[in-house]
Amino acid sequence: MMFHHKMKAEPMSKKKRGVALVTGASSGIGLVTAQALRRDGYLVFGTSRKPMADTVDGVTMLICDVTDDASVKNAVDEVLRRAGRIDLLVNNAGVGLLGGAEESTTEQAKALFDVNVFGIIRMTNAVLPVMRGQQKGRIVNLSSILGLIPAPFNGLYASTKHAVEGYSESLDHEVRTQGIRVVLVEPGLTRTAFEENLTRADRPLSVYDKVRAGAEQLMREAVAKGDAPEVVAEAVLKAANATLPKRRYTAGKMAGQVRFIRRFLPETIVDKNLRKFNGLPA
Repeated sequence: MMFHHKMKAEPMSKKKRGVALVTGASSGIGLVTAQALRRDGYLVFGTSRKPMADTVDGVTMLICDVTDDASVKNAVDEVLRRAGRIDLLVNNAGVGLLGGAEESTTEQAKALFDVNVFGIIRMTNAVLPVMRGQQKGRIVNLSSILGLIPAPFNGLYASTKHAVEGYSESLDHEVRTQGIRVVLVEPGLTRTAFEENLTRADRPLSVYDKVRAGAEQLMREAVAKGDAPEVVAEAVLKAANATLPKRRYTAGKMAGQVRFIRRFLPETIVDKNLRKFNGLPA
């Protein structure tokens, strides 16, 4: 009750947007996005793997492990119990993996896909019947520019994001007549805690040591100069609120440039530029 009272007293809520559920909302992009949605008039529920305070800046926090079917069901049921509906799902929970593709065991690759791809599928499958019943709903999936381009030493991570792109666009066609839209948001490099969600390959090979170290250094520098998480939150808001949404929204200048390059330049030029950017011999 206190929470609803706080929402009504919130001076910045211009209109009542509906009920939003944001996964991975304990920090970084997820936290900033949940806060932006609340300011925009949504009643917001966020999820985290570990227990947190019941509310963080007016966002109701729930425990949810996106790799666990029962945990996902419990979180969605809890939102329905408290709010009665779900208008917006933001699939943000994800983890990174740095290393040569060959340097990860199949088990590690599976664990990465379990969060980044199957986590989205679990959450989506849990809310689709709800949204279908409402004949209204929007699902925003956090992809990456690495869902558009190759990424040396982020190969497995990039493959999860390529999978998210194919899944989201296909699903959007399937559910559009049910009043539901599935939209992608593609951040570039974002200033978040670099180490926080980053895993390293579990069987490093010495043949890659030098070039992997270079790739990590390049990534650290790029992240330090990257977009603020607020840039991504702004793109999520656009994707969530557009009456006729675009299929994908790039977040930040770099993401826009990468998308343009990938779409309009010949592959040989893209290949050459990519190797140069990554410090790899032509």
